[in-house]
Amino acid sequence: MSAAPAYTGEPLAILHPEVTLVVRIIIGLALTAVAAAVAGRRLWWLYRLGRTGQPAPERVEAVRSHPARDAETQVSEVFGQRKLLQWTVPGVAHFLTFWGFIILLLTIIEAYGDLFSRTFAIPGIGHWAAIGFLEDLFAVGVLAGIVTFAVIRLRTGPKREGRASRFSGSHTGAAWLVLFLIFLVIATLLLYRGAQINTGVFPYSRGAFASQIVGHWLAPLGAGANSVLEAVFILLQLAVVLGFGAFLTYSKHLHIVIAPVNVLFSRRPDGLRALQPMRSGGKVLDFEEADPDTDIFGRGKIEDFTWKGMLDMATCTECGRCQSQCPAWATGKPLSPKMLVLDLRDHAFAKAPWLLAGSDEAREKLPEAVKAEAERPLVGDEAAGGVIDPDVLWSCTNCGACVEECPVDIEHIDHITDMRRHQVLIESAFPAEASSMLKNLENKGDPWGMGAARRLEWAEGLDFEVPVADGPIGDDVEYLFWVGCAGALEDRARKTTRAVAELLHTAGVSFAVLGPAETCTGDPARRMGNEFVFSMLAQQNIETLNEAGARKIVASCPHCFNALANEYPQLGGNYEVIHHTQLLARLVSEGRLTPVSPVEEKITYHDPCFLGRHNRVFTPPREIMEQVPGVRAQEMHRCKERGFCCGAGGARMWMEERIGKRINTERIEEALGTNPDTISTGCPYCLVMLGDAVSAKKSSGEAAESLEVVDVAQILVRSVRPPATAAPEESG
Repeated sequence: MSAAPAYTGEPLAILHPEVTLVVRIIIGLALTAVAAAVAGRRLWWLYRLGRTGQPAPERVEAVRSHPARDAETQVSEVFGQRKLLQWTVPGVAHFLTFWGFIILLLTIIEAYGDLFSRTFAIPGIGHWAAIGFLEDLFAVGVLAGIVTFAVIRLRTGPKREGRASRFSGSHTGAAWLVLFLIFLVIATLLLYRGAQINTGVFPYSRGAFASQIVGHWLAPLGAGANSVLEAVFILLQLAVVLGFGAFLTYSKHLHIVIAPVNVLFSRRPDGLRALQPMRSGGKVLDFEEADPDTDIFGRGKIEDFTWKGMLDMATCTECGRCQSQCPAWATGKPLSPKMLVLDLRDHAFAKAPWLLAGSDEAREKLPEAVKAEAERPLVGDEAAGGVIDPDVLWSCTNCGACVEECPVDIEHIDHITDMRRHQVLIESAFPAEASSMLKNLENKGDPWGMGAARRLEWAEGLDFEVPVADGPIGDDVEYLFWVGCAGALEDRARKTTRAVAELLHTAGVSFAVLGPAETCTGDPARRMGNEFVFSMLAQQNIETLNEAGARKIVASCPHCFNALANEYPQLGGNYEVIHHTQLLARLVSEGRLTPVSPVEEKITYHDPCFLGRHNRVFTPPREIMEQVPGVRAQEMHRCKERGFCCGAGGARMWMEERIGKRINTERIEEALGTNPDTISTGCPYCLVMLGDAVSAKKSSGEAAESLEVVDVAQILVRSVRPPATAAPEESG
């Protein structure tokens, strides 16, 4: 490139080039020092606050053990923006903005280089036309992104959509400021690059189309004016970038820096699967040796959260995607996953001086407001001044929609469950109606308290004998059929159990059941927060399964499936577990089951949360229905990863739904929108909840009397039976 032209009396050429260079070096370095000090102080404070949380050595060990998996997750979640792109328009806007700032790191390097040399170019690549083109392309992309964000916020802001808006409760003022700062970053960038073109020091002769357009606009001002503009806007560029960086550390936009760290230490590469066991001081809690006075039972104080929990709180982007998909929030409950995290974060920040104080004497000198914050109970109603209202805590169905949607991998369900654990085990504070369920689990081994003697009633009237494992099962038994409490004891779910058993028998699959020896997996107790009862039941079942020599297990309940496959290994129970829809789909594909009788019905399928989102089993149930002649499948609007909960998870099946609209009613209304003949599912909980909602709709005349809710296995068994021998389903 040619040297800068000599100053020839242009009106704005008021500084000698060497003087200008020295001045901007001094100003640029001074700005950098101030911004580094401001941001560094805040980051050090945040780091110290995070260290007040409990240790989480399992997170570090997981990262060390799976470097390839973690690298793939970073590529997919952070650089690929996978979750954000599921929301097409805002996702593309965020993708452009994110990658814009990645690419524009090159322009920041160039700006710093220009402080010391007006002809600076990045060594090796500084004159490539492709680099200049990419820089300008993503600069324009960032502008397009922030315009899109502005339009979205204007159209869907909290004041426009009320409670339902995903932005309600978010700090939207800071968001507008950030959009303006991003605009200033791009504006000052293009202005100083345009001025450089006119002074002859721009490193790219071709490619930088946006800079060339701005340069064309500035050209009439003359070389002297452009020299001044170049110096001014380089300094403004650095000032805005550095000020933006410092501001980020004090706002929700800190996620730009720490989100990749949070994603790295996330424990769910594919589905939610298991809850974490209770830990105290980083070690799994042993109930036989635990001491309530010294050990941590769940989360009773903000400092009981691990450093990963603290990181979750600081990482929240306030985007509200979790809130928009939460079934509790959608039906008028007080639970907003976003606000739960923000309330915890605000409490942690307000209590920080107390947490960071080095001694009791130092704490005594703190302001009264800080002391009052330190005294607040973590969970308590408005009168008690609690950070989290109990109704918020107990509204959660554990459906996992919040975790599925969160673009920065915050683990809302873990935090809710940990607070429930403290409430149940230490405070004995939980919904009264759930106490009978817990007592039944302890005394009878099932939530209804029916007892082991009735666990084989479902098999009565079958035209073949169901083998019951009494001791070790033989090598000729391929599967142990885990029936589950609902499948054995609830009338509607018994029909599913009979259908599965008939299909396995028809396909020639050898199986056995435990019968009276089977007891609840403990899932309702664990999701309720009673880890002690879960541990007791799980250890009992593991002993039974090991004595039976179970190798492969097929379960008809997704909650049992999830517990056996993903949570029992925490206690030493390692088995190959499959859901009945997976096994039946395989038997159909292998030709061992052949659907022949047409089922001329329009069917919409409801994804059970613990089968779909938690374990990523979406395809097998649909494959089964595709193979049944006559079936016309119609998806609901919310399906698969974005399926809507039936309302039974998180032990909500045994709690009254007193606030807002019933979740199962909301789901059935969506199902009725497809005008189905039948609603199918793959979970006994869903079968009960959706069936109850359909019954209510029939009573009000909003649903046809012929509409029924059935399991996929029931549809398949109707088709596999030859027409001449088909018989009405047993009532169980």
